[in-house]
Amino acid sequence: MRDRIRAGVAVFNDGHYHAAHDAWEDRWLDLESGSDDEQLLHGLIQYSGAVYHAREGNWEGAVGLAVSGGEYLAELPPDHRDLRLAPVRSFLARLAADPEILERRGPVRIEHEGTLPTLSTLGFEPTAIAAIVLAEAFGHDEEPVDRARTYARQDLEAGADDSTFITLLFDFVREDENRGIVYQRLTEHVGRRRAREEDVTGLF
Repeated sequence: MRDRIRAGVAVFNDGHYHAAHDAWEDRWLDLESGSDDEQLLHGLIQYSGAVYHAREGNWEGAVGLAVSGGEYLAELPPDHRDLRLAPVRSFLARLAADPEILERRGPVRIEHEGTLPTLSTLGFEPTAIAAIVLAEAFGHDEEPVDRARTYARQDLEAGADDSTFITLLFDFVREDENRGIVYQRLTEHVGRRRAREEDVTGLF
């Protein structure tokens, strides 16, 4: 839960508002309706949606999501899951009253564990989650990225901290300008590793 929250927060804080909800949605769907964690993720999903719609000029959609997002977060402790919720709730209220506020200023960034996480500050597991989210957001095939995550985890378990797959996942998430180039390199390395695996399998 922590890694998924942190990944989504970093995606949001870096300005990928529409993509942020994908980091939270799969986990949210598995939670018991009405539980604190379900309310939390539902509220964060609504927040990202409200911001996205406001930036697109869909005032009605932004207001509706801002109101419902505020309602989902209203009864939670102000530090639930180490998130600082008071500024988010306040901004949702302002957004509901004036959706054009985002033409004048950016949304409140989300604080987690006393910091404002960004893609450049994430550890491995949140980065691995963010990689799939960003692959989908930027129109890349998710399968090579998912397989790169698997190889990176295998390498970590084997003590190979210098794994090429770990480096490529971090670069893919962090390098906005070079993401397409990194994706191509990642895909090539995945293809080579798969070929080696298939060669070994063919020996037996």
